[in-house]
Amino acid sequence: MGESSRPAVAPSERRVAYCSMEIALEPNIPTYTGGLGILAGDTLRSAADLKVPIVAVTLLYRQGYIMQRLDADGRQIEEPATWVVEQFMRELPARVSITIEGRTVALRAWTYEIIGVTGYAVPVLLLDADVPENSEADRGLTSVLYGGDNRYRLCQEAILGIGGLRMLRALGYDRIERFHMNEGHASLLTVELSEQAAASAGRSTPTDEDIQRVRRQCVFTTHTPVPAGHDRFPMDTVSRVLGDHPLLRRGEVRGEDGVLNMTLLALFFSRYVNAVAKKHAEVSRQMFPQYVINAITNGVHLGVWTSFPFQDLYDRYIPGWREDNFSLRHAAGIPDHELWDAHAEAKRRLLAYVNAQTRAGMQMDVFTIGFGRRATGYKRADLLICDPERLKRLVKEIGPIQIIYAGKAHPRDQEGKDLIQRIVAARATLAPEINLVYLANYDMELGRLMTSGVDLWLNTPQPPLEASGTSGMKAATNGVPSLSVLDGWWIEGHIEGMTGWSIGQPGHSVNDAPDSARDAEALYDKLEHAVLPMFYHRRSEYVDVMRHAIAINAAFFNTQRMVEQYVTHAYFS
Repeated sequence: MGESSRPAVAPSERRVAYCSMEIALEPNIPTYTGGLGILAGDTLRSAADLKVPIVAVTLLYRQGYIMQRLDADGRQIEEPATWVVEQFMRELPARVSITIEGRTVALRAWTYEIIGVTGYAVPVLLLDADVPENSEADRGLTSVLYGGDNRYRLCQEAILGIGGLRMLRALGYDRIERFHMNEGHASLLTVELSEQAAASAGRSTPTDEDIQRVRRQCVFTTHTPVPAGHDRFPMDTVSRVLGDHPLLRRGEVRGEDGVLNMTLLALFFSRYVNAVAKKHAEVSRQMFPQYVINAITNGVHLGVWTSFPFQDLYDRYIPGWREDNFSLRHAAGIPDHELWDAHAEAKRRLLAYVNAQTRAGMQMDVFTIGFGRRATGYKRADLLICDPERLKRLVKEIGPIQIIYAGKAHPRDQEGKDLIQRIVAARATLAPEINLVYLANYDMELGRLMTSGVDLWLNTPQPPLEASGTSGMKAATNGVPSLSVLDGWWIEGHIEGMTGWSIGQPGHSVNDAPDSARDAEALYDKLEHAVLPMFYHRRSEYVDVMRHAIAINAAFFNTQRMVEQYVTHAYFS
């Protein structure tokens, strides 16, 4: 990854524009929060590996998302994630402008190149409003990812959608055949496309003919059934920020309450729509029954998420696995002791970091459970520790347990912040039988350490709110089995006792009431009767589960397979 000295592919040769509010490029570039941005970065890395003629558009956040610190009581303290832009990317000469609240806001772009395994480069354009000709307030419009109020968010989405399209045109990307909106944040590009189509035909306002023309160009991926994940803006805010756009007054793009719904806008204008897992597609069809919603299950980029010990192992036994991810099915032939040795090295690296950061004194021979994701209520991070006495009994009867948590709460998510505090407070309750830590500032680097170094990856979302999830896929890449609620990708990846274990049963519907007491009982039961006895008393069987996690799940749940599906089903079909 990073800037390449080789000549770039001409903009006119790019056929797909990928638009995302966040993209994880590398750990020291804080232009992502978590799953959505990680997926976007992995998608583009696999697109580079496969030589897909794609260009990406996002925003340049000089203060990033947040740097997280935790005080002694587990209170989250947020700080700007500042970085030096010029160390990682170069400025492009083009300038464009958009109108916000009646003002002209100038935009520039920076470029970062993702280099694939064969040297093919995918350019990422990062839009920046921090230019001298803008007012101080407007210069800050691209400063913070998911910051500010509704107005700030709408301004950012206008920069991404409208400004992004104008920047593509200004830089010579004039032969784009497909515009891929990664979530609804970029859906204002459909309005700009429609107005450009009308203008090219000599019309002042778009017609149904223009809408159909735009629809043939657009692809949309929806990522969540959680209501907060679907941006909605009151029409007075829309009018104040964007002015009068007749397309935004159409009933098809407004919810029952009359507000502009960015997901509905993207759906209305897209020729191809997909959810990010088969179950998520079912749920999305219930939410938006008037649209055809397909399923392309998420994946992860194996080259990024495979730890160094496992990279070395695969290089010895499965040469060419980076170019052909499906070849990891041959992990079935890796000897037990070599698989376990690679895992032990990954675990050593994780525990060295944990102990250096926390002085927790975590031990190599203790069964280690990992949980890392955004701290918010529906992910139920505290399900594992809701009955401390039950956990202590498992330790006494079967063997010791240590638990590693990580994850940031959104600055405005008080429920998520309270959740972190409850988990940190539980450490005293669980001690001395169980060692628990909560690591601060969960990011790409820490994610790599955790998903490769724990013995078991835990996932406990409230069904059916986990659209896909990818952390368990990263764990599988490193031979770490999952214990997970049957939701999202795990419905497809789960084979009981072979690739991991389930919590509860499938079949939840979008209208099911949550039952955390039932799920907690199922979690403890599975630890007691399946996972812990196998780890401590039937180690060779546990290694078999690790091997199947690689050969079955890592070989399939990767972005190489995923991007190939986008190419054949969405981009060039």
